[in-house]
Amino acid sequence: MAQSIETIQYKLEDHVNDWVKAKLDTLKLKNQKDYHTESAIPEHLKVALMGRAKTQNKTNFGKPDFSITKYTQAPIVIENKLGVKKLISQTKDGIKFDEKSVRDYAVNGALYYATGMIASGKYHEVIAIGLAGDSDDTIELQVYYVYGSGEHAFKLLENVTTLDFLENQTTFDAFYKDATLTEDEKHDILISSQAQLQKYAKSLNKLMHNHNITAPQRVLYVSGMLLSMQTVVDTQETKIQDGLTPQDLKGIQSESKRDGIQIVNQIKEFLTARNIPIEKQNLMLSSFYEISKDVQRDELEHLDKEVAKLIDTPKASINKQIFTFIYHNIFLSIDAMAGHLDIMGEMYSEFLKYALGDGKEIGIVLTPPYITKMMTTILGVNQESKVMDLATGSAGFLISSMEMMVLDAEVHYGKETTAANEKINAIKKEQLLGVELNAEMFTLAATNMILRGDGSSNIHKGNTFNTPEQLYTDFKANKLLLNPPFSFDENGMPFIAFGLDKMEKGGLGAIIIQDSAGSGKATKTNQALLKKHTLKASIKMPTDLFQPMAGVQTSIYVLEAHKPHDFEQTVKFIDFRNDGYKRTSRALQEMDEPTKRYSDIIKIYKAGRSAKVEADWNLDEVYVEDFITPSGADWNFDQHKVIDSKPTLEDFKKTVSDYLAWEVSNILKQRGDGGK
Repeated sequence: MAQSIETIQYKLEDHVNDWVKAKLDTLKLKNQKDYHTESAIPEHLKVALMGRAKTQNKTNFGKPDFSITKYTQAPIVIENKLGVKKLISQTKDGIKFDEKSVRDYAVNGALYYATGMIASGKYHEVIAIGLAGDSDDTIELQVYYVYGSGEHAFKLLENVTTLDFLENQTTFDAFYKDATLTEDEKHDILISSQAQLQKYAKSLNKLMHNHNITAPQRVLYVSGMLLSMQTVVDTQETKIQDGLTPQDLKGIQSESKRDGIQIVNQIKEFLTARNIPIEKQNLMLSSFYEISKDVQRDELEHLDKEVAKLIDTPKASINKQIFTFIYHNIFLSIDAMAGHLDIMGEMYSEFLKYALGDGKEIGIVLTPPYITKMMTTILGVNQESKVMDLATGSAGFLISSMEMMVLDAEVHYGKETTAANEKINAIKKEQLLGVELNAEMFTLAATNMILRGDGSSNIHKGNTFNTPEQLYTDFKANKLLLNPPFSFDENGMPFIAFGLDKMEKGGLGAIIIQDSAGSGKATKTNQALLKKHTLKASIKMPTDLFQPMAGVQTSIYVLEAHKPHDFEQTVKFIDFRNDGYKRTSRALQEMDEPTKRYSDIIKIYKAGRSAKVEADWNLDEVYVEDFITPSGADWNFDQHKVIDSKPTLEDFKKTVSDYLAWEVSNILKQRGDGGK
């Protein structure tokens, strides 16, 4: 009679570690060569785990149970716990990152280390593995791809249930290909990040309102405080000092040490270390002095309910309360939210709703991030592009362009290679140009770009039309992106005409604008423009696109520079009113496959009716190629969509059927009358 083999129950966490070692040995990975244990973490990982400028305790570095750095794409950290119940701690809101959960649960600890490594700036992506069990037979593990330092910046790889993908470079390559974010996932993250940021902005707006901070001051508070949280590094990326954390604001009541002064001084240190030109520094600081101007905001007050759970003292200054909210809810999530998302623009838009009611009193309407991404994609922005925005606002178009340019450089040269890093540095310093007249918007734009690793060098404050000619001739733009002020002359069309004149021959421009500009309100500019440049496409956009200004009719016009319009060539007209979203004042709702539609619109722009689309489209209804006239007043889709009046066989059958029914009805009526 065969004897059953008794399962040996683990008594110590070391027994779980032994299981991992045995598995790694089976995969022919060598200790201290291919992987490292907690007691022998390599120095470069120690630096990544220690230099966590976004953690409150900056003195200790984390010690994952196992780490692997042999694969080129991303490091791997493994955290083990004794007992299956110690695999993960989570609520309906997600995985928990409180101190106890991070300490006691495998997945929570692994993700804490991984997001910290990204926060250090040493890595852009990490693989995190949480593993727990009571015996060899009950081991469970979860594997995550981590792409940012925020507490939601990761995705669970549900199909990966073993460590076999660690065997060699080939198996890891296959794993990594499936692990990284798809374009659909990136789009979904962009939309969810925007919604999350809007939620935080609403709460922050309430907090600031409660403390009598005026609407114009609010967005400057946010941008200035975010800058003060940045690690201060010089132009050679040498660390000078840590960024501020809530613990650094101690509520000291002396003039030189009060919280507002600490914040503004830190901003000065940051801008000086980054070698930001003195004129630009002074412009930005003149806005940020709002933070330290009112001494009363540095006096200790009872905690607002919005921050009561974040501060462990009964009182704190107003500046500290606001700083703490921004630190925990926005700064810690910037890596996950970044990409195409215009962080300062979203804040500005939220505060604007309360400052101006319906927002219609101002000509500045900021472009949603999924639209800036769509427009940069249509223009084919890549690592060689030189992108210009002459009505920069908070820099939404430049942010999207920089994101696409950096991604293209990483694909071309390989992530983290010397060549890629050199190219990315050149992109940020030399290949983006913005001009903005409004001082506050200029400050927001510069802050936005700095939060993404400088990129602010070529944002200029000034009047687009009066800026020295040399700025444009030296830059040599080949891409132009615009959302001009709606209140400007001819709806803002002079901006695109001026920009096209300053571009290289063959350069492409795209403008999103009230489409009355294309149907008669901007004929003077349009007629002159067509003598020098070509209208290539017109895309009709959703009527509810610009909240809170729902109902504004807009189109995107795509133009080619320094090629006079050939009126014997057709223009592409596309109806994108159904982009799959329904917009309300509260949310962006998915109604009809929006992720697929935003992917499809690029294909339709390129291939017309032949486009291989994924969503359900009637391409004959939404795509037209037609001629325009020199009038400059026939640039919109509805002016070219021909309603087919030719009757079909079905129309004929229905007409005959209706006629026969009428005849029969009459005959029956006549018979009825005669029988009476």
